[in-house]
This record gives sequence, structure tokens and C-alpha cells, in this order.
Amino acid sequence: MTVSPCILLLATNNADKAAEMRDFFTGLNLVLRTAAEFPQIPAVEEDQPTLQGNAVKKASALAAATGLLSLADDTGLEVDALNGRPGVYSSRYAGENASYSENVDKLLAELQDIPAAQRSARFRCVIALANGSRVETVEGVCEGVILTARQGQGGFGYDPVFFLPEIGRTFAEMSLEEKNRISHRGRALQQARRLLEKKLRMS
Repeated sequence: MTVSPCILLLATNNADKAAEMRDFFTGLNLVLRTAAEFPQIPAVEEDQPTLQGNAVKKASALAAATGLLSLADDTGLEVDALNGRPGVYSSRYAGENASYSENVDKLLAELQDIPAAQRSARFRCVIALANGSRVETVEGVCEGVILTARQGQGGFGYDPVFFLPEIGRTFAEMSLEEKNRISHRGRALQQARRLLEKKLRMS
């Protein structure tokens, strides 16, 4: 007997982020949709003080509005020399409608006098999976340092300045497959996949 696929609603309008997520859920009996396909759903304001708060709020809001299994993430870059900034404001660090490049420019300007030994940082990703009123969360972290200039043409966001010493490259110098194996979002998505596999077995 053929089992109908489960619809999973991704709470993002970011095509780059959606592409990374789709790659992780290949092979599961899922039909992936994005928030962009549901224009009637009001935008969810990311006003929580933590990444987990924002992820839970987004996933819960979409699940309540559509009745669909919904997945949301919130990701932040935490720079030690900036006391954890930009954190929850990473995607809008240089302003509400800032481009990737503008956010990177602001970050580099704020770190221009910080020596290499003090430029440690980490990407943190929290994923929330909402099924009705039930919400589960997972988290992935990736440690690195912030360079003084961009390196690489791939990736998005802060990828060109986030350098992984053990790899010797930035995220922007990696293929999507390589990045997904080691990144903060990749680590969180691996855990999210296990949650989805469990849910699909039970359905």
C-alpha cells in the first residue's frame, strides 16, 4: 500500500536556506512547501530575545495557521569580541532590509581593530518542529573565527568571513554538500531529520 507523503511547511522565504533544508530531507516521504507559497499567512515578527524563542514562535504560528507540520529555524552569529552580537539580529544587523553584503560590512567595520587571536565566533542554529500544539527543538553549533576580509564566492550571509581553522577554509569556499556536513544548520538539520523519521514511522 502506498502511503501518501506528509506535507512539511518550511517557515522561511529565504531561498538559500530552503535549498539547504531540502538537501537534508531527501529520501523522506515528505512534500516540502515554503511560507512563500502561503501568502495569506501573516508575517511572524521575530521579536523574541533568543534564537529558540524565535524558532518556536515561527513554527507554532505556521502550524496553527495551516494545520500542517511546520519547521522553523533561527540562526545567529555570535562574536565573542562583540559580547555575542549580532546574535538574534544577524539577518538584519545593518538594518531591517539589509543585504548580506551590508551585514558583513558592518561586522568587519566593528572588528577592524580586533586582533586575529580575539576574533573567535560561532554560528548557532535552533530548529523548531511544530505538530499541532506540540513543539520540539534541536540545536547545532559551529565554532570558527571572523576574517578581516571576504574569502570565497559560495554560500550566503556571513559565510565569506566565517573561517573554520580545522578545515582551513570559509563556508563560502565549500560546496553545499561539504558545508551541510559540518555547519551549524547541518548539525541541527541532522537532528531534525531524526525527529521527522520518528514522526513518519508513527503516522
